[in-house]
Amino acid sequence: MIWYDSTFISAPDEQLFCSDYWQKQDKVLGSAQGRGTTWFVETEHLPAALRHYRRGGLFGKLVRDQYWFNGWHNTRSFREFSLLSKLIEADVNVPRPLAAMAVRSGLYYRADLLSEKIANAQDLVAILQSGALEKLAYHRIGAEIRAMHDVGVNHTDLNIHNLLIDDQNKVWIIDFDKCAEQPGESWKQDNLSRLKRSFEKELGRYQIHWQLEDFDELLKGYELGK
Repeated sequence: MIWYDSTFISAPDEQLFCSDYWQKQDKVLGSAQGRGTTWFVETEHLPAALRHYRRGGLFGKLVRDQYWFNGWHNTRSFREFSLLSKLIEADVNVPRPLAAMAVRSGLYYRADLLSEKIANAQDLVAILQSGALEKLAYHRIGAEIRAMHDVGVNHTDLNIHNLLIDDQNKVWIIDFDKCAEQPGESWKQDNLSRLKRSFEKELGRYQIHWQLEDFDELLKGYELGK
């Protein structure tokens, strides 16, 4: 099953999710290593990131990329595609979803996502390794998170690797795998607490230019909103 945005994908096909196809077209822009390899490719309209869903942890070493099938609309690719589409409509800065695929095999499925590659952007770790951010930048980060929360989206892995700033000082939120809409309020504070722990963790690991007062500025931006 393939879902796609017809504005950007004119011919939805399984080959769109195959790195070999893009390599043969000489359209590969680069790659990044994480849980698997993310390929950056030049699509018909804009640069994109191609990601195959893979499991993490110990279980992921045994079953790398298979998930229990419980309906097409419960697949990880469809859920992330739909969530990103909703956030785009609400004017939250997230990668535009271009196409998603799920391939069923018996009781299990595999999945892929093709989404917009954010141009000329770095994550907060890379930026803060080079120097400190101004207060206004933290205000913008907080305001973008607030915009996401106002839509009711719980980003269950909100950390400084998943926050980008581009060369126009625009803040982007990425990696919505396993995230979902959620009612209530308590999870919003959980998101912010997780993000704070991420700053503290990377302060020791990467010696980033960050101090506790910077998070207070982020919270000010969160309260004010966009």
